[in-house]
Amino acid sequence: MMYKVRYFVLIAVVLVTSGAMDRTMLAQDSQPVSGAPASASGQEPSPLNRKLSDKERFQQQKALKEELKGEYKKWLDQDVRWIITDQERKAFLSLSNDEERDNFIEQFWRRRNPNPDSPENTYREEYYRRIAYANDHFAAGKPGWMTDRGHIYIAYGPPDSIDSHPSGGTYERPMDEGGGETSTFPFEDWHYRYLDGIGQNVNLEFVDTCMCGDYHLTIDRSEKDALLHTPNAGLTMYEQMGMAKKSDRFNGGLERLGKGPMGAMNQGKEFDRIELYAKIMAPPPIKFKDLDAYITSHKVLTGPFFPFEVRTDYVKVTSDTVLVPITLQIRNRDITFNTTDGVARGTVNILGRVSTLTGRIAQTFEDTVQVDVPAELLPKTKDNASVYWKALPLRPGRYRIDIVIKDVNNKDHIGTWARGIEVPRYDDDRLSTSSLILADKMELVPSKQIGAGNFVIGNTYIRPRVSASPAIPVTFHRNQNLNFWMQVYNLGINDKNKTNNATIDYLITDVSTNKQVLNSTETSTKINPHSDQVTLAKSLPLASLQPGKYKVTITVNDGITKQQVAESAPFTVE
Repeated sequence: MMYKVRYFVLIAVVLVTSGAMDRTMLAQDSQPVSGAPASASGQEPSPLNRKLSDKERFQQQKALKEELKGEYKKWLDQDVRWIITDQERKAFLSLSNDEERDNFIEQFWRRRNPNPDSPENTYREEYYRRIAYANDHFAAGKPGWMTDRGHIYIAYGPPDSIDSHPSGGTYERPMDEGGGETSTFPFEDWHYRYLDGIGQNVNLEFVDTCMCGDYHLTIDRSEKDALLHTPNAGLTMYEQMGMAKKSDRFNGGLERLGKGPMGAMNQGKEFDRIELYAKIMAPPPIKFKDLDAYITSHKVLTGPFFPFEVRTDYVKVTSDTVLVPITLQIRNRDITFNTTDGVARGTVNILGRVSTLTGRIAQTFEDTVQVDVPAELLPKTKDNASVYWKALPLRPGRYRIDIVIKDVNNKDHIGTWARGIEVPRYDDDRLSTSSLILADKMELVPSKQIGAGNFVIGNTYIRPRVSASPAIPVTFHRNQNLNFWMQVYNLGINDKNKTNNATIDYLITDVSTNKQVLNSTETSTKINPHSDQVTLAKSLPLASLQPGKYKVTITVNDGITKQQVAESAPFTVE
């Protein structure tokens, strides 16, 4: 029977070749017969649909790389080597002609432009300036951009300070390196006060062990010791006192600093240094990998959307570091609860990521929130909400925040949120303020909790109210207090009496009638007279206000610098 089928198909193919069979019959008779091999259809499989072998795929990739020549290869392998993401590199390599590549490069820089509507791209200009600087200052038998110092400079910008020893020579070790005197190879210590996604007070050490100008990044501070392998030379303090032997340095460990007054501390810091350099070279690990796909590849939601609200605020820490508190609000009615032993528990996994315009991860946070309610009270708490808070230190600039939440008791119940933010720059000569935060709870914290814990900013516990969107006012009830908090920065100081002199006006307006329901004034000298920064924290009972829409406005007039700044926030009373 099988032979007859193949014979029939062969006849059909012959007839088609000779033109004796019309196209309609060919469409009917040339279909594969059930049970026959795929080739029995009489048609060769399309090479576009055929799965490539490993050898063919390798040859295809090799041919594509060979095709990518000239300026495009230089752009990919040199110009943007330190900032292009893996996804962008893969997409660029998949392009088939120069027109597509030119368009990709244009869009690549436009995505990184701080002002996409401007014909000038300040990011691109700064990036190529860093490459030129690296080539001029860090070249060592190879272009400066290829060196470790060039890599770090291009990726992270200039350090805040450099401790340079270009000739090496005599070196008095600090106590955390064992003390004592030795001679060193040329080395440099770069200090960054803050690096996105890595942390504060980051120290990087580069050593030129070849004495050829090629400084490499090291995590072993003993590597700069030129007398490390010279017996009885360059001894540490303990070695000089006979409390340790130099040979003990080579008994294991990341750093060969030897025993010293702070030896135990150094052992613990070895792991910190490994972690630091791992963070520099790779993004942080993801705990909720199932949620990561919704951020990296924008995976499509298949189940019902899990709604939640997000609020972002900005508080100055230093001149180049801003604290960005992110507040999430999730309502009980949207959480799936499982009841065990009379307790209903809902569990939500949270994954958040902050990335720069270049796609580099600046911060990642992940946590689990549990809501426990007595089972008999669960129906009455459906309108209650749980609030999650995460404060992230960031440098001024533009970022993208992506947040994904998952209902653990309902695996298809996923929620996503994404938004671009602009972290403000607080210049030292300009009067400015933090965000104006309206809170449902505000109180001072004990001294041991200052600056630590959820919802704590400085010495104040402040839990922000969150609305569905920035355009929708937050809601309070008449039996609650309206708490508002704001910091003022860079107040002028009188040179004679060393005091500030600012007037602060508080105004609450009924939006519907434009009538003032509260107008109060105080001076900065009554809050913190000798500081250029003051914190405004007020609480107002709402029982006297009728239900409706209102707006609170705080205006600061600096009598010394003659500058003015104002912040306002709407709210609703029910």
